[in-house]
Amino acid sequence: MLLRPSGALSRPARAQAPATIAPKRAAPAPKRAAPVREGVRLAVDVGSVRIGVARSDPDGILASPLTVVRSGPNELDELAALAAGADAIEVIVGLPTSLSGQEGSAASVARGFAGELAGLLAPIPVRLVDERFTTAQAHDALRRSGKDERARRSVVDAAAATVLLQAALDTERATGRPPGELVMLRRRVGE
Repeated sequence: MLLRPSGALSRPARAQAPATIAPKRAAPAPKRAAPVREGVRLAVDVGSVRIGVARSDPDGILASPLTVVRSGPNELDELAALAAGADAIEVIVGLPTSLSGQEGSAASVARGFAGELAGLLAPIPVRLVDERFTTAQAHDALRRSGKDERARRSVVDAAAATVLLQAALDTERATGRPPGELVMLRRRVGE
């Protein structure tokens, strides 16, 4: 023990190892988005009166409203012409489900519609993607943009298709896999 000038006892100082500077660790690389397949996609929001249609850019980054098709006897032919004109690599059809994910009669109608469209568009794939909240989100966005209810009515279906398509593009970017459920063509008896 050593005496301090004040007369107090102190312990001898320990030799300390020289301070070392830890090497800087490289910051983790930012997560890269999964690649998205190149090519235009169309999305379809099926309604009883109107069918909203949206289109993506060729890089699969951004969805935009394309048009509204009147529901009726020529609707599938019009959609096929739009897909051919856009040189679409796939068409996404909204699948309406309940908040719990259950499918009701509207989902059954959408499945039937998607099956008919897939038969007409083959070999262009048709996919069903959950469309919960797309119409509500579209109405909200249109309301915020200043459109009154009457003006929204004519464009909300295309806006809903745009919300659906953007969600599908974002899902593919996040997962690296095409979104939703591929609609399988049914073989007819005798084929």
